[in-house]
Amino acid sequence: MREVEVKYSVADVDAVIAALRAWGVHFGEAVYQDDQAFAPVGWSFGGSKLGVSFLRLRTVDGRHWFALKQPGVNAQDCLEYETEVLDRRQMHEAILRMGYWATVRVAKSRRTGRHGDVALCLDEVEGVGTFLELERMVPDGEPAAAVQDELAAFVTSLGIEAVRTAETYDSLVRAAQEGAVRVPSSRASTDAASAAVTSSAV
Repeated sequence: MREVEVKYSVADVDAVIAALRAWGVHFGEAVYQDDQAFAPVGWSFGGSKLGVSFLRLRTVDGRHWFALKQPGVNAQDCLEYETEVLDRRQMHEAILRMGYWATVRVAKSRRTGRHGDVALCLDEVEGVGTFLELERMVPDGEPAAAVQDELAAFVTSLGIEAVRTAETYDSLVRAAQEGAVRVPSSRASTDAASAAVTSSAV
């Protein structure tokens, strides 16, 4: 099975919630997710992600999860494996010795809901903004583009202001950090740059 998704930047969260409520979608309470992303040594941002195995460590309510994601036809069509781990620090060190490097930390507050077989996530990503993400698990042979077009059509039908992005959260966070570094005179930029340095050691 593969995870196929579409992602939209949204400004009016209340409008999004109201529009989805009309479709019978109700979001749960917000949950804080603390993610550390990893990439193979030798890969860098700006390079192709297709066919590359990326790793993630996530902590939610004191529990830790390890995941592998391998993009297929695009960055939002991924083969995915995930399992719980007991010790995040030990797993972090093991990943580094597998030939990976820690790229960025993605911290977000997530609310989830469902519409049929589609999982919806309303994410407030620190340093980046608020996003609506729609995900569907599909068999390996099902065309990702057709699924993404269907999910995008559903978002269009909601009549909300939303801007689609083809990027993943790690790339969006990295871009935000690099933008901050290029403007060193800004206090916010300095803070963001410091956070970027700290995150690489999480």
